Amino acid sequence: MSGSIERAQRGLKAEWRLHALSVVSLAVAFVCLGAALLVVWNIHALKERWGHTGRASVYLKDGAQPAQVEALVSALKATPEVRGVRYLSPAEARNGALGTAGDPTLKALPLEAFPASIEVDVNPGTSEAEVQAMVGKLGALPAVEGVETYGTWTERLGSLLHGGTLAAGALAAIVFGAVLAVVGSTMRLALTRRRAEVEVMKLVGASDAFVRTPYVLEGTFQGALGATVALAILGALFSLVRSRFDADLGGLLGLDPTFLPAVAVVGLIMVGAVLGAMGGALGLRRLTTV
Repeated sequence: MSGSIERAQRGLKAEWRLHALSVVSLAVAFVCLGAALLVVWNIHALKERWGHTGRASVYLKDGAQPAQVEALVSALKATPEVRGVRYLSPAEARNGALGTAGDPTLKALPLEAFPASIEVDVNPGTSEAEVQAMVGKLGALPAVEGVETYGTWTERLGSLLHGGTLAAGALAAIVFGAVLAVVGSTMRLALTRRRAEVEVMKLVGASDAFVRTPYVLEGTFQGALGATVALAILGALFSLVRSRFDADLGGLLGLDPTFLPAVAVVGLIMVGAVLGAMGGALGLRRLTTV
């Protein structure tokens, strides 16, 4: 095996321009795949965050009396499923919506556009059925205009996540095919350039597996390096986007964008290596025809 590794190293040095071009092509393909996975990963994290917020907003009618509001707050505090209750006046709701940026469009809205509400924090162990039962009771009260549990947004994010996952899967299939084609073509071209060396080895009795192994190793290196370069480019682009990400938007969503987890990074590099090896093996499956 050590001899095959040495021959692979010599081949990489001798044909470094050819291999560099192949790595660039693979990096472009893996950047596309990594970007799709990054979007899916952040949508999934956002869905999980919104699906487990454990929060509900009880919007009050304009004519709600202070006594009604106080009684509602007291009743919610005494509810076992509730761990926290906070009343927001229209002015407090407006300030919260404006945040630190002070959006001019929101500033132009009158105070009446921001209804008073009661923010309810639900205990983590509360089931969905219990939450819906509480929402139904709250919605029937005369002082309540409506109750928002953000379940609709979670469902929409779920649909978006499903579509993104399907798109990422289709893109992965395209990238895998491109990697196999690029590496296979590169290895066939490299073998053609070293035809004399191969013919000498075949004359002295070298098996096809012995001749093919260095090229498979070269393909493995190409795939792993292409994925690594792609991740480096993707990381730089992600850092640039994150540096310009609106902090107020992150606070509103309850989540800041995050890069791919370490297991996904390592997995992508390993996938690149395996695909490179497969491309090298498939590209040289018939040595006698090269």
